[in-house]
Amino acid sequence: MVAKINVGSSLFGALAYNQNKVDEEQGKVLFSNRMFESEDGNFNIQRCMESFEMQLPQDIKTEKPIIHISLNPHPDDRLSDELLSKIAQEYMEKLGYGNQPYMVYKHEDIDRHHLHIVSLRVDENGKKLNDKFEHRRSKDITRELEEKYGLHPAEKKQQQEHYQFQKLDYAAGDVKHQLSNTVKGVLNTYQFQSIGELNTLLSLYNVRAEEVKGEVRGKAYNGIVYSATDDKGEKLGNPIKSSRLGKWIGYEALERRIGQAATKWKDGKLKANIKGRVSEALKASGSKEQFEKNLKDKGIEVVFRQNPEGRIYGATFIDHENKAVLNGSRLGKEFSANVFNDLFRESHANEGHTKQAVPKEPFIPSAEPFVPSERQSENGESTIGSLFSILPDGSDSSAGNDKTPPTPKKKKKRRYGRQM
Repeated sequence: MVAKINVGSSLFGALAYNQNKVDEEQGKVLFSNRMFESEDGNFNIQRCMESFEMQLPQDIKTEKPIIHISLNPHPDDRLSDELLSKIAQEYMEKLGYGNQPYMVYKHEDIDRHHLHIVSLRVDENGKKLNDKFEHRRSKDITRELEEKYGLHPAEKKQQQEHYQFQKLDYAAGDVKHQLSNTVKGVLNTYQFQSIGELNTLLSLYNVRAEEVKGEVRGKAYNGIVYSATDDKGEKLGNPIKSSRLGKWIGYEALERRIGQAATKWKDGKLKANIKGRVSEALKASGSKEQFEKNLKDKGIEVVFRQNPEGRIYGATFIDHENKAVLNGSRLGKEFSANVFNDLFRESHANEGHTKQAVPKEPFIPSAEPFVPSERQSENGESTIGSLFSILPDGSDSSAGNDKTPPTPKKKKKRRYGRQM
């Protein structure tokens, strides 16, 4: 069983996340501890907020008094609600939260059913509970519970798996539900610092996010829509607003996740870790394919973006161990797209497989007149200039003809009126 502990300041946010699962019939309340129950036995956010706040003193010195824990059994463990409740209660008691008010939710939005627990990190006097070595103690508790109830060691399973999400299958239908599960799972697991990095990660699961900006009644707004895609990244069907999938994957939620990732990135530890593993993989690689393989062995996946000519114009690294996504340029100048493009092009040329070595078919002029486009190429030159630059000595499409093209006759200007 794997336990994930998050602390924060928003009680409403933690409760609303879980209540959203209940409202969508993707979860339910298993039980509560030291909480007021309604007459019908149902829970709602307002009722839970009131119950927590009655036990939350005003003079709290702790900036993050809320704890949100998820307990994730091994996928092969199919546990009854009764056993899950028992495990959750024992876990909270052993961690030191047995006398705290808390809510226990069971999430059923993915095949691996798991628990979420929301509680307070301060006692009735506003004093913070002992959180010393909390994560280490949590691991010891989950191992103890696995042995007691004969559960599979889920932590080892999690370390072996790079990621546990499945590709969206558009043909299978229920696209809204598939999008919701995939996006929520990705956002809750990985950290990223831009929509571009998020989309590189989502592309592994045939999903794409797009930012929508506009103005309503003179007031600007920002939003996010999600779309299903095929393996080539082409969108399938109509995009779905994030509000229909849950506000926890909307624009404000993405901004918050990006800010959190940027803060964590500043300490430099994660960057040094990823940079070292990428450097080791690159040193032992003689080709792009070998580099990709060496990275996978280190728990990192690289996604190269290439134009139709095969030139690399982007590289993004997905660290499945540290659950982080980052563009190569942010990792360091030595990992930018241009560096990889030059490096792999040189290694490809040394093998004798350059584009110049492949015989080209002769250029055959089209019978239809050519209408040039003013679209700019990557180097800033217009496509008109680049088209003729590929022909030797600036010659035109009749380069295969030795004869000089005849000079076109000048059309006589017609004169009007009486001629003398």
